[in-house]
Amino acid sequence: MPVEFVGALAARNQLLGPAGGGQNLDLDFLRDLARAHENAGFDRVLMLAGGEAIVATGFAASHTEKLGFMIPFRPGPTTPLQAAKSLAALDHVTGGRIRVHAITGITAEPGLGDFLTDKDERYARSSEYLDVLRRAWTSDEPFDHDGKYYQLKNVFTPIKPLQQPHIPVSFGGSSDAAYHVAARHCDLYALWAEPLEDVKQQIGKLHAAAAAIGKPAPRVSLSVRLIIGKTEEQAWQRAHWIAEQLASNRRNAPSNPLFHGVQGTGTKRLLAAAERGERHDRCLWMGTATAVGATHDSTSLVGTPDQIVAALLDYYDIGVTTFLNRGYEPLYDAVDYGRWIIPAVREEVRRRELAAAKAPELQSA
Repeated sequence: MPVEFVGALAARNQLLGPAGGGQNLDLDFLRDLARAHENAGFDRVLMLAGGEAIVATGFAASHTEKLGFMIPFRPGPTTPLQAAKSLAALDHVTGGRIRVHAITGITAEPGLGDFLTDKDERYARSSEYLDVLRRAWTSDEPFDHDGKYYQLKNVFTPIKPLQQPHIPVSFGGSSDAAYHVAARHCDLYALWAEPLEDVKQQIGKLHAAAAAIGKPAPRVSLSVRLIIGKTEEQAWQRAHWIAEQLASNRRNAPSNPLFHGVQGTGTKRLLAAAERGERHDRCLWMGTATAVGATHDSTSLVGTPDQIVAALLDYYDIGVTTFLNRGYEPLYDAVDYGRWIIPAVREEVRRRELAAAKAPELQSA
């Protein structure tokens, strides 16, 4: 299966610390970063513009021609009908270039009107939300919905997505409940990079969840930072410098009162892997994850371009077909990934697919 590369549009350089870039959208930076990703050969980008992802996506789409966009979206506070209308309109604005990335979140967000704290219920609510969202996108007539979390009358949007039958949906999470929601609703499931054997186990659980309901398993995306050096020594020097910058920024950042110390399953998994060792497999490094408390996709592959390409292909061999690669210096890293990583991985995958296609012919000859 062809490999897909996803980058990210961030509002600022993460190494600048909490104050870097302020709170406003830097439109010039977003424009330049979007164009850099398109020129580098990324298929799409994850939007990291905070609560302004939909607005920022429309802006970035107007300055690019074929780059796709993943819209982080939290089922819950926004009504499904409102979301269906906004996202369908955005699909038209972008020329059918969006994917919705549903994120359940690790805990409630009272500031957004979300007070549901039980984890299993949160995933159940996400599942019901996605049911309504998809039906709103595809129904030609108004319908009622009487569920556990949503009671809606005359749900209908005349604005249908440009992509048919509906906008594609991806999903992320590391708990058992997440696998079941993903198997039911999504065609792409997002994981954070862990040691190969751990990722293989998660893919197995995802396939089991899909088999239990008689559906094909979603494709798998892996999020991992890439820290490149001309030599292995230079790569590791840069990696340790980045980790120190991240740790310093974290120490200086104001505490986030939102989570009150709550750790998601993904965070616990990364920290557990770090306890087993700082380095795993070819060049997976936990140092950047521990520097930020493993609160997000923060593990790294560290090495020369050839070492990183080989490591990505190891994940491809166990079932990963989408790589979400973003760096800590977004603009420069996007250029480097397009120069050294993306074409090399694509070419090797193409070579392997050709070899696999020819194998039956050689056996029958």
